[in-house]
Amino acid sequence: KFAYVFTEDGQLHQLDIVAGKIANSLKLTDPYSVDGHWNDPRPRIAVAGDNIVVTDPLAGKLHLVSAGSFTRTGDIAVQGKPFNIVAVGGSGKVHDHTEKVHAHSHDPAVQQIYKGYFEDGQVKDRALSDWAGDWQSVYPYLKDGTLDPVMAHKAESGDQSADEYRAYYEIGYRTNVERIKIDGDTVTFFEGGKPLEARYVSDGYEILTYDKGNRGVRFIFKKAEGDAAAPQYIQFSDHKIAPETADHYHLYWGNDRAALLDEVTNWPTY
Repeated sequence: KFAYVFTEDGQLHQLDIVAGKIANSLKLTDPYSVDGHWNDPRPRIAVAGDNIVVTDPLAGKLHLVSAGSFTRTGDIAVQGKPFNIVAVGGSGKVHDHTEKVHAHSHDPAVQQIYKGYFEDGQVKDRALSDWAGDWQSVYPYLKDGTLDPVMAHKAESGDQSADEYRAYYEIGYRTNVERIKIDGDTVTFFEGGKPLEARYVSDGYEILTYDKGNRGVRFIFKKAEGDAAAPQYIQFSDHKIAPETADHYHLYWGNDRAALLDEVTNWPTY
């Protein structure tokens, strides 16, 4: 969904590829002159896990930015001028919803939350703006074979074949809503390219306990006004439990609030 661009004024920009616009900008360094020698070191960008790393040759530092919240999280001082950077590695694993595990962060406390282990007091209300953006379903990528290498990779270390994993995600990702746009308190669903729009207000959250003993949180919003066919309720699950910008989410929607909480096998993902 996002790409990153660094400009000579010292700003890192988050580019929303789907919407075709700059979503956020963050000042990181002093300006870098365009008049310098062509071989002078310039800032470079790498994405490693949940971090965006930007080199700053003038300051002799690496700046760390959270990819999820797009906020500066720290600096790493280096000897000399960091000239270039590259990120290597990655597990290639997709989210395993049988265990509700999303181990994106190296912070043990964050990992525990992703795995579904947290205290009730840690859960905080969230605004619809946490999911703002123009989102695309991943289901078409499963259907057209784009995710086949991912399924093959899971089969190498998992207890099922690639076809069995594909069948599992076929049920999980399945949806006719190929795109969702969230702008302010307005949510627009696109099915076959046709929009369905409504305005939603917060209706709290529910903490769910899964069969394996771990837990998850559904953040719920109720329709205030809009198209008659738009669902009365939408429920977000993104493996976060407090205000934070979503990097993806699973959405449950319908007209029965309680019944939606019982749905754990079909989780359209955006």
